[in-house]
Amino acid sequence: MKAMVLCAGYGTRLGDLTKETPKPMLPLLGRPLLSYILAHLRDQGFKEIAVNLHFRPDVVRNYFGLGTKLGVRLEYFEEPALLGTAGGLKNAARFFDHEPFLVHYGDILTDQDFRSMLHMHQERNALVTMLTHQRAKSNSIVAVDADYRVTHFLERPDETIRNSVVASPWVNSGVCICDPALLTEVPAGVVCDLPRDIFPKLISTRRVFSHPLSGYRCAIDSPQRFAEAQSALLEGRCRAADEVGAL
Repeated sequence: MKAMVLCAGYGTRLGDLTKETPKPMLPLLGRPLLSYILAHLRDQGFKEIAVNLHFRPDVVRNYFGLGTKLGVRLEYFEEPALLGTAGGLKNAARFFDHEPFLVHYGDILTDQDFRSMLHMHQERNALVTMLTHQRAKSNSIVAVDADYRVTHFLERPDETIRNSVVASPWVNSGVCICDPALLTEVPAGVVCDLPRDIFPKLISTRRVFSHPLSGYRCAIDSPQRFAEAQSALLEGRCRAADEVGAL
């Protein structure tokens, strides 16, 4: 299987930490965050990985090259102007084939078992299977039925919508497995976002499912979360994959 790591954003919520450094290159115990992501994907069976870039693309390219050190094959897709999470996927459409692929946000540190997630995706003939976890008052709301089918998906709802439309403890975790048919739902050459523009309109297909988080997961979107991720690695709460691999 193939995967794509979304790395084109600026990471402005991290303040001075990302003033000169692309967010995926933030050092965690001496290794860039993206190194942990790529090594984990490798160990989960993903050996061909696309990475989209915008801010300081040279920093990422110079460190990872073609991915040989990590035991993966990397292909880069630079965006002169940011296209959003879905737009970035569409821009890399030629990279994907006729099999499901995984999409991983570039600020997520996790040791989640993606094999079980893929098994669920294939068993349900899903269009999208999104990793979800429980958190109060998050940026998203994912409501599911007893079969883990997503019945409502709301991105950044205001309090009125949050309280009146749906109540659910589940939220989007920033990792999903997609059927290639998803790409036909994304317009070409325009800014487009997966959770805001694509996921909500796919709910009516009844082919969008939730896979509950069973491992460690941290979205490194603030200095506090950056510190938490480092602590999790130091304390062994996140099982980090080795940086050295072999093709």
